Amino acid sequence: MPGSLNPTAMVRLLGAWNTGAAPAYRELADVVRLLVMDGRIPLDVALPSERALAVTLGVSRTTVTAAYASLREQGFLSGGQGSRGRTGIPHRTLPVSGPGLAVPEGILDLAYASLPATGEVVHRAFADALIDLPALLPGFGYDAVGLPSLREAIADRYTAAGIPTTAAQILVTSGAQHALNIILRTLAGRQQKVLVEHPSYPNALDAIRASGSRTVPVPMPPAAEPAAEPTAGGAAEPAAEPTAGGWDIDGMVAAMRHQRPAMAYLVPDFHNPTGRIMSNLQRRRLVREAAGTGTVLVVDETLRELNLDGVSTSPLAAFSPAVVTIGSLSKSHWAGLRTGWIRAEEDLISRFVQTRTTMDLGGPVVEQLAAARLLRAFGEPLDERLAKLRRNREALLGLLAEHLPDWHVERPRGGLTAWCRLPTPSSTALTVVAPDFGLRLAAGPRFGVGGAFEQFLRVPYTLAPARLETAVLALRDAQAKIDASPQLRKTLKAPKEAAAVA
Repeated sequence: MPGSLNPTAMVRLLGAWNTGAAPAYRELADVVRLLVMDGRIPLDVALPSERALAVTLGVSRTTVTAAYASLREQGFLSGGQGSRGRTGIPHRTLPVSGPGLAVPEGILDLAYASLPATGEVVHRAFADALIDLPALLPGFGYDAVGLPSLREAIADRYTAAGIPTTAAQILVTSGAQHALNIILRTLAGRQQKVLVEHPSYPNALDAIRASGSRTVPVPMPPAAEPAAEPTAGGAAEPAAEPTAGGWDIDGMVAAMRHQRPAMAYLVPDFHNPTGRIMSNLQRRRLVREAAGTGTVLVVDETLRELNLDGVSTSPLAAFSPAVVTIGSLSKSHWAGLRTGWIRAEEDLISRFVQTRTTMDLGGPVVEQLAAARLLRAFGEPLDERLAKLRRNREALLGLLAEHLPDWHVERPRGGLTAWCRLPTPSSTALTVVAPDFGLRLAAGPRFGVGGAFEQFLRVPYTLAPARLETAVLALRDAQAKIDASPQLRKTLKAPKEAAAVA
Protein backbone atom coordinates (compact mmCIF):
# COMPACT_ATOMS: atom_id res chain seq x y z
CA MET A 1 0.00 0.00 0.00
CA PRO A 2 1.17 3.58 -0.58
CA GLY A 3 3.05 4.95 2.42
CA SER A 4 4.94 7.97 3.56
CA LEU A 5 8.59 8.72 4.16
CA ASN A 6 9.45 10.28 7.49
CA PRO A 7 12.07 13.07 7.63
CA THR A 8 14.70 11.00 9.45
CA ALA A 9 14.54 8.16 6.91
CA MET A 10 14.72 10.64 4.03
CA VAL A 11 17.80 12.34 5.50
CA ARG A 12 19.53 8.95 5.69
CA LEU A 13 18.71 8.40 2.03
CA LEU A 14 19.96 11.82 0.98
CA GLY A 15 23.40 11.35 2.53
CA ALA A 16 25.88 14.17 1.90
CA TRP A 17 23.67 15.84 -0.66
CA ASN A 18 24.82 19.47 -0.27
CA THR A 19 28.24 19.67 -2.00
CA GLY A 20 28.11 23.35 -2.90
CA ALA A 21 28.55 22.57 -6.60
CA ALA A 22 25.12 24.08 -7.37
CA PRO A 23 22.36 25.95 -5.52
CA ALA A 24 21.18 23.91 -2.56
CA TYR A 25 17.60 23.53 -3.80
CA ARG A 26 18.84 22.16 -7.13
CA GLU A 27 21.19 19.64 -5.49
CA LEU A 28 18.38 18.51 -3.20
CA ALA A 29 15.99 18.07 -6.14
CA ASP A 30 18.60 16.19 -8.20
CA VAL A 31 19.31 13.69 -5.42
CA VAL A 32 15.61 13.07 -4.71
CA ARG A 33 14.98 12.56 -8.42
CA LEU A 34 17.79 10.01 -8.59
CA LEU A 35 16.48 8.16 -5.53
CA VAL A 36 13.04 7.88 -7.14
CA MET A 37 14.48 6.64 -10.44
CA ASP A 38 16.71 4.14 -8.63
CA GLY A 39 13.72 2.77 -6.72
CA ARG A 40 15.07 3.60 -3.26
CA ILE A 41 12.20 6.00 -2.79
CA PRO A 42 9.24 3.96 -4.10
CA LEU A 43 6.53 5.39 -6.31
CA ASP A 44 3.36 6.85 -4.81
CA VAL A 45 5.07 7.60 -1.50
CA ALA A 46 4.37 10.87 0.33
CA LEU A 47 7.53 12.86 1.02
CA PRO A 48 7.96 14.74 4.32
CA SER A 49 6.34 18.15 4.59
CA GLU A 50 8.46 21.12 3.58
CA ARG A 51 8.68 22.34 7.17
CA ALA A 52 9.55 18.95 8.69
CA LEU A 53 12.26 18.21 6.13
CA ALA A 54 13.77 21.69 6.43
CA VAL A 55 14.03 21.33 10.21
CA THR A 56 15.59 17.86 9.99
CA LEU A 57 18.06 18.91 7.28
CA GLY A 58 18.92 22.17 9.05
CA VAL A 59 18.18 24.30 5.98
CA SER A 60 15.71 27.04 5.23
CA ARG A 61 12.17 26.09 4.31
CA THR A 62 12.67 28.13 1.11
CA THR A 63 15.32 25.62 -0.03
CA VAL A 64 12.98 22.66 0.41
CA THR A 65 10.05 24.52 -1.15
CA ALA A 66 12.12 25.34 -4.24
CA ALA A 67 13.38 21.74 -4.50
CA TYR A 68 9.87 20.33 -4.27
CA ALA A 69 8.64 22.85 -6.83
CA SER A 70 11.37 21.72 -9.22
CA LEU A 71 10.38 18.06 -8.71
CA ARG A 72 6.73 18.91 -9.38
CA GLU A 73 7.66 20.75 -12.54
CA GLN A 74 9.69 17.76 -13.75
CA GLY A 75 6.86 15.34 -12.95
CA PHE A 76 8.54 13.48 -10.06
CA LEU A 77 6.17 14.87 -7.42
CA SER A 78 2.42 15.39 -7.40
CA GLY A 79 0.32 17.90 -5.49
CA GLY A 80 0.59 21.62 -4.93
CA GLN A 81 2.77 23.71 -2.63
CA GLY A 82 2.11 23.02 1.03
CA SER A 83 0.66 19.55 0.43
CA ARG A 84 2.55 16.29 0.92
CA GLY A 85 3.23 15.43 -2.69
CA ARG A 86 3.59 11.80 -3.78
CA THR A 87 6.44 10.49 -5.88
CA GLY A 88 5.89 9.56 -9.51
CA ILE A 89 7.56 9.17 -12.89
CA PRO A 90 7.25 11.90 -15.54
CA HIS A 91 5.91 10.98 -18.97
CA ARG A 92 9.12 11.99 -20.70
CA THR A 93 11.24 9.65 -18.57
CA LEU A 94 9.54 6.42 -19.47
CA PRO A 95 10.03 3.22 -17.44
CA VAL A 96 11.87 0.45 -19.24
CA SER A 97 9.36 -2.27 -18.40
CA GLY A 98 6.22 -1.10 -20.17
CA PRO A 99 6.00 -2.30 -23.77
CA GLY A 100 3.88 -0.11 -25.99
CA LEU A 101 4.70 3.16 -24.25
CA ALA A 102 5.31 6.03 -26.64
CA VAL A 103 8.83 7.43 -26.92
CA PRO A 104 8.98 11.23 -27.06
CA GLU A 105 9.93 12.72 -30.40
CA GLY A 106 13.67 13.20 -30.78
CA ILE A 107 14.58 10.49 -28.26
CA LEU A 108 16.66 7.53 -29.41
CA ASP A 109 15.29 4.46 -27.64
CA LEU A 110 18.04 2.13 -26.43
CA ALA A 111 15.84 0.57 -23.75
CA TYR A 112 14.30 -1.96 -26.14
CA ALA A 113 16.23 -4.42 -28.27
CA SER A 114 13.91 -4.81 -31.21
CA LEU A 115 13.99 -4.30 -34.97
CA PRO A 116 11.55 -2.81 -37.46
CA ALA A 117 9.50 -5.27 -39.50
CA THR A 118 11.04 -7.02 -42.46
CA GLY A 119 8.88 -4.66 -44.52
CA GLU A 120 7.71 -6.21 -47.76
CA VAL A 121 7.96 -9.77 -46.44
CA VAL A 122 5.65 -9.15 -43.46
CA HIS A 123 3.24 -7.06 -45.53
CA ARG A 124 2.98 -9.79 -48.16
CA ALA A 125 2.36 -12.43 -45.47
CA PHE A 126 -0.59 -10.43 -44.13
CA ALA A 127 -1.95 -9.88 -47.63
CA ASP A 128 -1.81 -13.62 -48.25
CA ALA A 129 -3.40 -14.25 -44.83
CA LEU A 130 -6.45 -12.25 -45.88
CA ILE A 131 -6.79 -14.56 -48.88
CA ASP A 132 -6.70 -17.57 -46.52
CA LEU A 133 -9.13 -16.01 -44.04
CA PRO A 134 -12.53 -16.72 -45.73
CA ALA A 135 -12.05 -20.47 -45.30
CA LEU A 136 -11.97 -19.98 -41.52
CA LEU A 137 -14.86 -17.54 -41.16
CA PRO A 138 -17.57 -20.23 -40.79
CA GLY A 139 -15.85 -21.39 -37.61
CA PHE A 140 -16.12 -19.84 -34.13
CA GLY A 141 -12.63 -18.29 -34.26
CA TYR A 142 -11.62 -19.59 -30.82
CA ASP A 143 -8.67 -21.96 -30.77
CA ALA A 144 -6.75 -22.23 -27.50
CA VAL A 145 -4.07 -24.44 -29.09
CA GLY A 146 -3.46 -22.46 -32.29
CA LEU A 147 -4.31 -22.82 -35.95
CA PRO A 148 -3.31 -26.26 -37.31
CA SER A 149 -1.42 -24.72 -40.25
CA LEU A 150 0.76 -22.65 -37.93
CA ARG A 151 1.40 -25.48 -35.49
CA GLU A 152 2.43 -27.72 -38.39
CA ALA A 153 4.77 -25.05 -39.77
CA ILE A 154 6.43 -24.64 -36.35
CA ALA A 155 6.72 -28.41 -35.88
CA ASP A 156 8.31 -28.79 -39.32
CA ARG A 157 11.01 -26.25 -38.42
CA TYR A 158 11.94 -28.21 -35.29
CA THR A 159 11.99 -31.45 -37.25
CA ALA A 160 14.28 -29.87 -39.85
CA ALA A 161 16.59 -28.80 -37.00
CA GLY A 162 16.95 -32.43 -35.89
CA ILE A 163 14.21 -32.53 -33.27
CA PRO A 164 11.31 -34.67 -34.52
CA THR A 165 8.17 -32.74 -33.59
CA THR A 166 4.45 -33.05 -34.29
CA ALA A 167 1.80 -30.34 -34.26
CA ALA A 168 0.45 -31.91 -31.05
CA GLN A 169 3.65 -30.78 -29.31
CA ILE A 170 3.07 -27.11 -30.17
CA LEU A 171 0.95 -24.51 -28.39
CA VAL A 172 0.67 -21.15 -30.17
CA THR A 173 0.77 -18.11 -27.86
CA SER A 174 0.53 -14.34 -28.15
CA GLY A 175 4.29 -13.86 -28.02
CA ALA A 176 7.11 -15.29 -25.91
CA GLN A 177 6.13 -13.38 -22.76
CA HIS A 178 2.64 -14.89 -22.91
CA ALA A 179 4.25 -18.32 -23.30
CA LEU A 180 6.44 -17.80 -20.23
CA ASN A 181 3.47 -16.70 -18.11
CA ILE A 182 1.57 -19.84 -19.09
CA ILE A 183 4.56 -22.00 -18.19
CA LEU A 184 5.13 -20.27 -14.85
CA ARG A 185 1.49 -20.68 -13.82
CA THR A 186 1.64 -24.36 -14.73
CA LEU A 187 5.06 -25.43 -13.46
CA ALA A 188 6.07 -23.03 -10.72
CA GLY A 189 3.54 -20.97 -8.81
CA ARG A 190 3.73 -19.33 -5.44
CA GLN A 191 6.80 -19.88 -3.27
CA GLN A 192 8.32 -22.38 -5.68
CA LYS A 193 11.82 -21.69 -6.96
CA VAL A 194 12.86 -20.72 -10.47
CA LEU A 195 16.55 -20.81 -11.41
CA VAL A 196 17.74 -18.00 -13.70
CA GLU A 197 20.97 -16.80 -15.21
CA HIS A 198 22.26 -13.62 -13.61
CA PRO A 199 21.93 -11.25 -15.49
CA SER A 200 18.78 -12.24 -17.32
CA TYR A 201 15.95 -10.86 -19.46
CA PRO A 202 14.11 -8.19 -17.39
CA ASN A 203 10.59 -9.06 -18.49
CA ALA A 204 11.19 -12.69 -17.57
CA LEU A 205 12.36 -11.65 -14.10
CA ASP A 206 9.22 -9.51 -13.79
CA ALA A 207 7.03 -12.46 -14.80
CA ILE A 208 8.69 -14.74 -12.26
CA ARG A 209 8.17 -12.20 -9.48
CA ALA A 210 4.56 -11.61 -10.53
CA SER A 211 3.86 -15.35 -10.39
CA GLY A 212 4.88 -15.42 -6.74
CA SER A 213 7.82 -17.72 -7.47
CA ARG A 214 11.19 -17.28 -5.77
CA THR A 215 14.12 -16.49 -8.05
CA VAL A 216 17.35 -18.47 -7.69
CA PRO A 217 19.99 -16.43 -9.58
CA VAL A 218 23.21 -18.09 -10.71
CA PRO A 219 25.89 -15.55 -11.73
CA MET A 220 27.43 -15.82 -15.17
CA PRO A 221 31.26 -15.82 -15.18
CA PRO A 222 33.42 -13.11 -16.75
CA ALA A 223 33.42 -12.87 -20.51
CA ALA A 224 35.42 -15.40 -22.56
CA GLU A 225 37.40 -14.49 -25.65
CA PRO A 226 35.56 -14.93 -28.97
CA ALA A 227 36.22 -18.09 -30.95
CA ALA A 228 37.07 -16.23 -34.15
CA GLU A 229 37.94 -12.71 -35.19
CA PRO A 230 35.53 -10.96 -37.54
CA THR A 231 36.32 -10.89 -41.21
CA ALA A 232 36.48 -7.72 -43.27
CA GLY A 233 32.76 -8.02 -43.90
CA GLY A 234 31.98 -8.04 -40.20
CA ALA A 235 31.04 -11.72 -39.83
CA ALA A 236 33.22 -14.25 -38.10
CA GLU A 237 34.25 -17.50 -39.71
CA PRO A 238 31.86 -20.28 -38.63
CA ALA A 239 32.89 -21.91 -35.36
CA ALA A 240 32.05 -25.53 -34.62
CA GLU A 241 31.57 -24.78 -30.91
CA PRO A 242 31.50 -21.70 -28.71
CA THR A 243 34.54 -21.15 -26.49
CA ALA A 244 34.58 -22.51 -22.96
CA GLY A 245 33.02 -20.38 -20.25
CA GLY A 246 29.93 -18.27 -20.69
CA TRP A 247 27.84 -20.16 -18.10
CA ASP A 248 28.70 -21.38 -14.64
CA ILE A 249 27.38 -24.90 -15.12
CA ASP A 250 28.92 -26.03 -11.82
CA GLY A 251 27.00 -23.25 -10.08
CA MET A 252 23.78 -24.22 -11.83
CA VAL A 253 24.25 -27.87 -10.91
CA ALA A 254 24.88 -26.95 -7.26
CA ALA A 255 21.79 -24.73 -7.21
CA MET A 256 19.63 -27.47 -8.71
CA ARG A 257 20.90 -30.05 -6.23
CA HIS A 258 20.57 -27.89 -3.11
CA GLN A 259 17.72 -25.51 -3.96
CA ARG A 260 15.60 -27.99 -5.96
CA PRO A 261 13.96 -25.37 -8.21
CA ALA A 262 10.76 -26.40 -9.95
CA MET A 263 12.05 -24.97 -13.23
CA ALA A 264 14.92 -23.04 -14.77
CA TYR A 265 14.46 -20.19 -17.25
CA LEU A 266 17.48 -20.01 -19.58
CA VAL A 267 18.52 -18.14 -22.73
CA PRO A 268 21.35 -20.32 -24.07
CA ASP A 269 21.20 -18.97 -27.62
CA PHE A 270 22.60 -15.43 -27.76
CA HIS A 271 21.78 -14.70 -24.19
CA ASN A 272 20.03 -11.47 -23.34
CA PRO A 273 21.83 -9.21 -22.41
CA THR A 274 25.36 -10.63 -23.01
CA GLY A 275 24.98 -12.17 -26.49
CA ARG A 276 26.71 -15.40 -25.41
CA ILE A 277 25.90 -18.87 -26.72
CA MET A 278 26.12 -22.06 -24.66
CA SER A 279 28.27 -24.92 -25.93
CA ASN A 280 26.83 -28.35 -26.70
CA LEU A 281 28.99 -29.84 -23.93
CA GLN A 282 27.43 -27.47 -21.41
CA ARG A 283 23.93 -28.14 -22.77
CA ARG A 284 24.37 -31.90 -22.46
CA ARG A 285 25.54 -31.70 -18.85
CA LEU A 286 22.80 -29.25 -17.89
CA VAL A 287 20.09 -31.53 -19.28
CA ARG A 288 21.53 -34.54 -17.47
CA GLU A 289 21.69 -32.76 -14.11
CA ALA A 290 18.22 -31.24 -14.47
CA ALA A 291 16.75 -34.69 -15.04
CA GLY A 292 18.39 -35.90 -11.84
CA THR A 293 16.93 -33.09 -9.73
CA GLY A 294 13.48 -32.86 -11.30
CA THR A 295 14.06 -29.32 -12.58
CA VAL A 296 12.21 -28.55 -15.81
CA LEU A 297 14.44 -26.65 -18.23
CA VAL A 298 12.53 -23.86 -19.96
CA VAL A 299 14.57 -22.48 -22.85
CA ASP A 300 13.92 -19.14 -24.54
CA GLU A 301 15.03 -19.42 -28.18
CA THR A 302 13.60 -16.15 -29.49
CA LEU A 303 17.10 -14.97 -30.44
CA ARG A 304 18.49 -18.27 -31.77
CA GLU A 305 18.16 -17.33 -35.46
CA LEU A 306 20.22 -14.13 -34.97
CA ASN A 307 23.48 -16.06 -35.27
CA LEU A 308 25.96 -13.39 -36.35
CA ASP A 309 29.14 -15.47 -36.04
CA GLY A 310 27.84 -18.69 -37.59
CA VAL A 311 28.31 -20.68 -34.38
CA SER A 312 27.08 -24.26 -34.65
CA THR A 313 25.11 -25.68 -31.72
CA SER A 314 22.12 -27.98 -31.27
CA PRO A 315 18.88 -26.73 -29.71
CA LEU A 316 18.66 -27.74 -26.07
CA ALA A 317 15.59 -29.86 -26.80
CA ALA A 318 17.79 -32.10 -28.98
CA PHE A 319 19.35 -33.44 -25.78
CA SER A 320 16.12 -34.31 -23.97
CA PRO A 321 12.39 -34.52 -24.80
CA ALA A 322 11.69 -33.05 -21.34
CA VAL A 323 13.01 -29.61 -22.32
CA VAL A 324 10.32 -26.94 -22.79
CA THR A 325 11.12 -24.46 -25.56
CA ILE A 326 9.77 -20.95 -26.09
CA GLY A 327 9.97 -19.40 -29.55
CA SER A 328 8.57 -16.40 -31.40
CA LEU A 329 8.84 -14.29 -34.54
CA SER A 330 9.37 -11.04 -32.62
CA LYS A 331 13.12 -10.79 -33.12
CA SER A 332 13.48 -12.50 -36.49
CA HIS A 333 10.57 -10.75 -38.22
CA TRP A 334 8.56 -8.22 -36.19
CA ALA A 335 7.43 -7.81 -32.59
CA GLY A 336 4.09 -6.48 -33.84
CA LEU A 337 3.12 -9.99 -34.98
CA ARG A 338 2.67 -11.03 -31.32
CA THR A 339 3.05 -14.66 -32.31
CA GLY A 340 4.97 -17.10 -30.14
CA TRP A 341 4.81 -20.74 -29.17
CA ILE A 342 5.71 -23.46 -26.71
CA ARG A 343 7.23 -26.77 -27.78
CA ALA A 344 6.96 -29.58 -25.20
CA GLU A 345 5.80 -33.15 -24.73
CA GLU A 346 2.11 -33.72 -25.44
CA ASP A 347 1.08 -34.23 -21.82
CA LEU A 348 2.68 -30.92 -20.86
CA ILE A 349 1.05 -29.16 -23.80
CA SER A 350 -2.32 -30.36 -22.49
CA ARG A 351 -1.55 -28.85 -19.08
CA PHE A 352 -0.41 -25.60 -20.69
CA VAL A 353 -3.66 -25.40 -22.68
CA GLN A 354 -5.70 -25.79 -19.48
CA THR A 355 -3.75 -22.93 -17.93
CA ARG A 356 -4.01 -20.82 -21.07
CA THR A 357 -7.82 -20.96 -21.08
CA THR A 358 -7.85 -19.22 -17.69
CA MET A 359 -6.01 -16.31 -19.32
CA ASP A 360 -7.52 -16.13 -22.82
CA LEU A 361 -9.29 -18.36 -25.34
CA GLY A 362 -6.92 -18.08 -28.28
CA GLY A 363 -4.90 -15.75 -30.43
CA PRO A 364 -5.83 -13.51 -33.39
CA VAL A 365 -6.50 -15.57 -36.50
CA VAL A 366 -5.07 -13.27 -39.17
CA GLU A 367 -1.75 -12.94 -37.32
CA GLN A 368 -1.50 -16.71 -37.09
CA LEU A 369 -2.19 -17.13 -40.81
CA ALA A 370 0.52 -14.57 -41.57
CA ALA A 371 2.94 -16.27 -39.18
CA ALA A 372 2.41 -19.61 -40.90
CA ARG A 373 3.33 -17.99 -44.22
CA LEU A 374 6.45 -16.45 -42.71
CA LEU A 375 7.59 -19.72 -41.17
CA ARG A 376 7.23 -21.55 -44.48
CA ALA A 377 9.61 -19.03 -46.09
CA PHE A 378 11.66 -18.32 -42.98
CA GLY A 379 15.01 -17.64 -44.63
CA GLU A 380 13.72 -15.04 -47.09
CA PRO A 381 14.43 -11.93 -44.96
CA LEU A 382 16.99 -13.46 -42.61
CA ASP A 383 20.24 -13.19 -44.61
CA GLU A 384 19.74 -9.49 -45.24
CA ARG A 385 18.76 -8.89 -41.63
CA LEU A 386 21.86 -10.68 -40.32
CA ALA A 387 24.12 -8.71 -42.66
CA LYS A 388 22.69 -5.43 -41.34
CA LEU A 389 23.05 -6.56 -37.75
CA ARG A 390 26.70 -7.49 -38.33
CA ARG A 391 27.39 -4.02 -39.72
CA ASN A 392 25.57 -2.41 -36.82
CA ARG A 393 27.45 -4.52 -34.28
CA GLU A 394 30.85 -3.59 -35.70
CA ALA A 395 29.83 0.07 -35.85
CA LEU A 396 28.73 0.06 -32.20
CA LEU A 397 31.82 -1.74 -30.92
CA GLY A 398 34.07 0.64 -32.85
CA LEU A 399 32.23 3.74 -31.61
CA LEU A 400 32.32 2.59 -28.00
CA ALA A 401 36.04 1.83 -28.23
CA GLU A 402 36.70 5.28 -29.70
CA HIS A 403 34.49 7.47 -27.55
CA LEU A 404 34.18 5.49 -24.30
CA PRO A 405 37.49 3.63 -24.04
CA ASP A 406 37.05 3.06 -20.28
CA TRP A 407 33.98 0.91 -20.92
CA HIS A 408 34.67 -2.80 -21.19
CA VAL A 409 32.37 -4.21 -23.86
CA GLU A 410 31.70 -7.93 -24.20
CA ARG A 411 31.62 -8.90 -27.86
CA PRO A 412 28.23 -10.54 -28.54
CA ARG A 413 28.20 -13.68 -30.69
CA GLY A 414 24.67 -12.97 -31.85
CA GLY A 415 21.40 -11.44 -30.76
CA LEU A 416 20.75 -7.72 -30.61
CA THR A 417 22.71 -6.26 -27.68
CA ALA A 418 26.13 -5.58 -26.20
CA TRP A 419 26.72 -5.82 -22.44
CA CYS A 420 29.01 -3.04 -21.23
CA ARG A 421 30.90 -2.81 -17.95
CA LEU A 422 31.17 0.82 -16.86
CA PRO A 423 34.18 2.30 -15.06
CA THR A 424 31.95 3.26 -12.09
CA PRO A 425 28.62 2.01 -10.71
CA SER A 426 26.70 4.70 -12.55
CA SER A 427 24.15 2.82 -14.68
CA THR A 428 21.07 4.22 -12.96
CA ALA A 429 22.52 7.72 -12.97
CA LEU A 430 23.08 7.42 -16.72
CA THR A 431 19.48 6.35 -17.14
CA VAL A 432 18.31 9.37 -15.18
CA VAL A 433 20.29 11.97 -17.14
CA ALA A 434 20.06 10.24 -20.55
CA PRO A 435 16.78 11.91 -21.67
CA ASP A 436 18.53 15.27 -21.37
CA PHE A 437 20.91 14.01 -24.07
CA GLY A 438 18.22 12.51 -26.28
CA LEU A 439 18.45 8.89 -25.09
CA ARG A 440 16.28 6.38 -23.31
CA LEU A 441 18.19 3.60 -21.53
CA ALA A 442 17.56 0.48 -19.47
CA ALA A 443 19.68 0.57 -16.32
CA GLY A 444 21.81 -2.46 -15.47
CA PRO A 445 19.85 -3.39 -12.31
CA ARG A 446 16.80 -4.11 -14.52
CA PHE A 447 18.66 -7.25 -15.64
CA GLY A 448 19.24 -8.64 -12.16
CA VAL A 449 17.83 -9.11 -8.69
CA GLY A 450 18.73 -7.37 -5.48
CA GLY A 451 20.12 -4.23 -7.13
CA ALA A 452 22.94 -6.01 -8.97
CA PHE A 453 24.61 -4.74 -12.19
CA GLU A 454 24.78 -1.06 -11.29
CA GLN A 455 28.13 -1.09 -13.12
CA PHE A 456 26.65 -2.49 -16.34
CA LEU A 457 24.59 -1.14 -19.22
CA ARG A 458 22.96 -3.00 -22.12
CA VAL A 459 23.33 -1.20 -25.45
CA PRO A 460 21.40 -2.57 -28.47
CA TYR A 461 22.85 -2.36 -31.98
CA THR A 462 19.43 -2.29 -33.63
CA LEU A 463 19.90 1.25 -34.99
CA ALA A 464 21.71 2.12 -38.21
CA PRO A 465 25.39 3.13 -37.86
CA ALA A 466 24.69 6.87 -38.23
CA ARG A 467 22.13 6.81 -35.44
CA LEU A 468 24.39 4.61 -33.33
CA GLU A 469 27.05 7.30 -33.62
CA THR A 470 24.58 9.88 -32.36
CA ALA A 471 23.66 7.57 -29.49
CA VAL A 472 27.25 6.84 -28.47
CA LEU A 473 28.19 10.52 -28.54
CA ALA A 474 25.19 11.19 -26.30
CA LEU A 475 26.31 8.38 -23.99
CA ARG A 476 29.76 9.95 -23.84
CA ASP A 477 28.29 13.32 -22.87
CA ALA A 478 25.98 11.76 -20.29
CA GLN A 479 28.92 9.85 -18.81
CA ALA A 480 30.90 13.09 -18.64
CA LYS A 481 28.08 14.69 -16.67
CA ILE A 482 28.08 11.78 -14.22
CA ASP A 483 31.86 11.97 -13.86
CA ALA A 484 31.60 15.69 -13.09
CA SER A 485 29.03 15.06 -10.35
CA PRO A 486 30.50 12.78 -7.66
CA GLN A 487 27.34 13.23 -5.59
CA LEU A 488 25.36 11.14 -8.06
CA ARG A 489 27.73 8.22 -7.58
CA LYS A 490 27.68 8.65 -3.80
CA THR A 491 23.91 8.57 -3.81
CA LEU A 492 23.92 5.39 -5.86
CA LYS A 493 26.09 3.74 -3.20
CA ALA A 494 23.67 4.61 -0.40
CA PRO A 495 22.60 1.58 1.70
CA LYS A 496 19.57 -0.17 0.24
CA GLU A 497 18.02 -0.68 3.67
CA ALA A 498 17.72 3.10 4.08
CA ALA A 499 14.79 3.06 1.66
CA ALA A 500 12.31 1.92 4.32
CA VAL A 501 9.03 3.80 4.40
CA ALA A 502 6.97 4.49 7.50
